[in-house]
Amino acid sequence: MLKLARPLTKLIEAFERLPGIGPKSAQRLTFYLLHVPQEELELFAQALTNLKKLTKECTVCFNVSETDPCEICTIPSREKSIICVVEQPLDILSIERTGKFNGVYHVLHGSINPLQNIGPDEIRISELVKRVQAADSQVKEIIIATNPNMEGEATAMYITRQIKNLDSKMSDGLKVTRLAHGLPVGADIEYADEITLSRAIEGRREY
Repeated sequence: MLKLARPLTKLIEAFERLPGIGPKSAQRLTFYLLHVPQEELELFAQALTNLKKLTKECTVCFNVSETDPCEICTIPSREKSIICVVEQPLDILSIERTGKFNGVYHVLHGSINPLQNIGPDEIRISELVKRVQAADSQVKEIIIATNPNMEGEATAMYITRQIKNLDSKMSDGLKVTRLAHGLPVGADIEYADEITLSRAIEGRREY
């Protein structure tokens, strides 16, 4: 039985480990790259190598950046009393494009999903609670901007309970809001247009 060359097989197997890439797609990508000029392949390989080497996770908001703290956390004009909670760093880019939000962020890096064994401890919820509890905390509002699907709603409800259960001195005057309707149920923030996101931010409601 004819076997593919080992370098081809290795790359196909590597692509198959990526989310959303099946065997056929992995094969097509591999054979496409086989015909790409060597210089471009080396640039591609260097970009992959630098992906983790040259990026850092902000120790304040957990956004992915080249610096720690990240650029947003270090801008003096950002309103530190308002934290927008998102699932992924890409969601920050979407919200920033609206030009309607001048607060800071907190990236969960996922959402609660029992079917995939992702519980509250697997994402950055406890770190959010610690930010609110910090002695120098100025937080007055937490905007929950998780995706409007089952996992996002479950995450939003859990975060709300955690904040409401804080000591009365901590939670007194602290408002928890959710992005308003305008984001279609089942859709991801990453793919929402600026107008839809703007309306959602402006019309947020207390949770």
